[in-house]
Amino acid sequence: MKNPVPGFGLHLTLDGYGCSYEQLTNLDLIYQFLDHCPDLIQMTKIMPPYVFKYRGKVPEDWGVSGFVLIAESHISIHTFPDRAYLSLDIFSCKDFDHQKAVAYATELFGIGRHERNLLNRGLEFPREVNKVERLLRKERQQLRV
Repeated sequence: MKNPVPGFGLHLTLDGYGCSYEQLTNLDLIYQFLDHCPDLIQMTKIMPPYVFKYRGKVPEDWGVSGFVLIAESHISIHTFPDRAYLSLDIFSCKDFDHQKAVAYATELFGIGRHERNLLNRGLEFPREVNKVERLLRKERQQLRV
């Protein structure tokens, strides 16, 4: 990536709506997503994905959840098939192509529309101290105006 993320790392959150019921209930498909996504965004998988079905106190909130640990942090997904919804998080201390991850999830789960958020976490993490200091000073000056 041309502009490395300042601080500790990038956190992508994706909320998918209008998803396919069949895909949201398919444990193998969710495993496939978690197994392939790290390679797609050039991360290092350090364990096989873990995927399981969940049933809680509210009957329509059942779903499938899964995660995979990567050397750079983690990827997790939670599905709510009766609500045609999924929640996806990718957190990494290494910059990654979040657009590839969103496109892959959208295609695989039949996402109709989505909300995407990108957070730069740990802005004061001492990775590139001088760069972070300049960014924070600039941000704080803008808040004073």
